[in-house]
Amino acid sequence: MTHPSAPPRPGRLFVLELSGDRIHSMNADGSDRKTIVTDCHLPDGIVVDADAGRIYWTNMGVPNLDDGSIEHADLDGANRRVIVPKGVTHTPKQIHLDKAGGKLYWCDREGMRVMRANLDGSQVETLVETGRGAEDQRDPTRWCVGITLDPITRKFYWTQKGGDNGDAGRICRANLDLPKGQSPANRSDIEVLWDGLPEPIDLELDVANRVLYWTDRGDPPRGNTVNRAPIDREAEPEILVTHLMEGIGVALDLAGDRMFVTDFAGSLYVSDLNGKTQRTLAFAQGNLTGIAYANL
Repeated sequence: MTHPSAPPRPGRLFVLELSGDRIHSMNADGSDRKTIVTDCHLPDGIVVDADAGRIYWTNMGVPNLDDGSIEHADLDGANRRVIVPKGVTHTPKQIHLDKAGGKLYWCDREGMRVMRANLDGSQVETLVETGRGAEDQRDPTRWCVGITLDPITRKFYWTQKGGDNGDAGRICRANLDLPKGQSPANRSDIEVLWDGLPEPIDLELDVANRVLYWTDRGDPPRGNTVNRAPIDREAEPEILVTHLMEGIGVALDLAGDRMFVTDFAGSLYVSDLNGKTQRTLAFAQGNLTGIAYANL
């Protein structure tokens, strides 16, 4: 006896609106939009654990107050809980879920760190420290912003933004495990893959095809773009999407050969992974930051 294959689960987007301190959920075509969380504190990064029915997000807070935090809630916004409280992380930005490893990874901008913790917020660790103190904090080349993981080679990737349109941004990688006897401030396994970038922000990795995608907020022609490049060989980044208004979030739907992008002018776009057939799903929706896509 044969059984028909199960129909594909519908895709759902989760989008952060920084200016309204809200989280929205909607279908992948932009329909059925719902506000599921309110009263965030300048939200920036979001991930979805579809199997557990949970979202995790970062609240940047006000940088000079050092009051960033990380929360989770059910997919409908219920059962909201702070898991990394204020004072533990400074200005958390993009966040990445390593479900198999039971960890959350995130970048801390003014904290000048790459960090991780258990899914319940316990055992917070610093993996990379690019600076310390008020003087270093004023140097945006030390600011860590975007992050993603490669579970195959057990490495993580992150962006260091640099100043506005300063062409001082970079994308780095290091091993998930800190080299024995070394500290987050002096680890020897950090590689700079690309530097001289306008303002790289969020990252996404197509693990199977070994390709990294990222947004860039700098000025055209290289900035206000979505880019990609292979991670296992040297290559110049390929510009896929242009004319963003300070691009921030990027989320991949690899099975659907598409990506979703947000910008700070409040637009939400969808395009093929190669950047073709771009379409606007929403515009003038406040300041949009992080975005996540999940099959539910």
